[in-house]
Amino acid sequence: MKKPVFSTSARSRRPPTPFRRAAATLGLRPRPRLRLSPSAWPAVLLSAAFLAAGCGKRDRPVRIAVAAPLTGDMGTEGQGLSRAVELAVEEANAAKALPFRVEVAPFDDRADPQEAVNVANLIALDPRIAAVVGHYNSGCCIAAARVYAQAGMAMVTPSATNPEVTLQQTREGWPGPRTVFRLVPTDDVQGAYAASFMVQRLRKRTVALVHDGTAYGRDLTAEFKKVFTRLGGKVLLEDCLDPRAKEARKLIARVKSADPQAVYFAGVYTEAGVFVKGMRTAGLKAVFVSGDGAKTPGFFDVAGEASDGAYVSMVGVPVEVLPSAKDFVERYRERWKKSGEGLKPYDHLAYEAARIVLAAMERAGRDRAGIVSAIRRRPHAGFMGTVVFDAKGDVRTKVVTMTQARYKDRGFAVIPFVP
Repeated sequence: MKKPVFSTSARSRRPPTPFRRAAATLGLRPRPRLRLSPSAWPAVLLSAAFLAAGCGKRDRPVRIAVAAPLTGDMGTEGQGLSRAVELAVEEANAAKALPFRVEVAPFDDRADPQEAVNVANLIALDPRIAAVVGHYNSGCCIAAARVYAQAGMAMVTPSATNPEVTLQQTREGWPGPRTVFRLVPTDDVQGAYAASFMVQRLRKRTVALVHDGTAYGRDLTAEFKKVFTRLGGKVLLEDCLDPRAKEARKLIARVKSADPQAVYFAGVYTEAGVFVKGMRTAGLKAVFVSGDGAKTPGFFDVAGEASDGAYVSMVGVPVEVLPSAKDFVERYRERWKKSGEGLKPYDHLAYEAARIVLAAMERAGRDRAGIVSAIRRRPHAGFMGTVVFDAKGDVRTKVVTMTQARYKDRGFAVIPFVP
């Protein structure tokens, strides 16, 4: 038998492989290599991606993104949202409610609208993510919502109260379907409630309006002002807080000079705490009323004893006085007791948002468009009652609660009031 001959041409100078030796021994010729032009590679790669997507699809986990501030001053609030969503997902996986595992993918938007857009793009481009719980801040929601609409992805916010979050979806030029949903009443409801409380319950007729410069703060003071003046109140001063110490002292001096009976502050707890502490240090005894952005344990950390007696509204019902949430509170505390963190004001709403998304997944699987449709069309029964969304994506139930801060036990006592 002749020995197999291997070519030593420039085209094949590599040592023969065992496969080539066996082929030559049997008198077989290797098939010529397939050579593709550069223009053909995108189609090949796309086909490979589709094949990979189809392989083991039922086994691949689906993700729910949590978009919120996870670092910085607002980080504790966002981390609470993430823990609540994790609890809902863990319970769904344990119950085998879905034919696939669900994972939580947290994203840090740093409470910055520009960063929220960057986060939204990362989320939208990840095919493993089916829906979003978040964002926490109104400004971030407003900015990121367009990205989710283009991706056809549901965004359920448990906390953003600016009306524009959902209202923008109804305007001409919106880039996609209405995919944004909100679980809390809007600032026009909260602002009106606070104004009525100040006039009808506290009997205060003059006020200084201060906000933190955010979309949330500006809109809340505007809504408060509409109703307060309509009820006969007078606005003596209206300004934006610059948190730098020197500028804050100047603003407090102007407020003191105006001598209002009350101050209405619209902003998050860090700025609210700084302002009320500065008020009391300056000897300003006006009643302090703030919005839901201040209703968090962090308010006591920043304001100290100056927090005592402050009135703070909450959209919805505070979890600590919601009987139907008792089991959730116990499970949450047991699951996260090692974290050293207690419940934050919107954790129960984030949990409910995650359960709404999970229920939609039971009907629509991992399909983004199907999840949006299921959330919009199906009422959701939870510890908050029956959740139904209107055409804009807002929850139909409009409840606001007034509370009063107690420094001694870092709690908020509910103040019964119906306008």
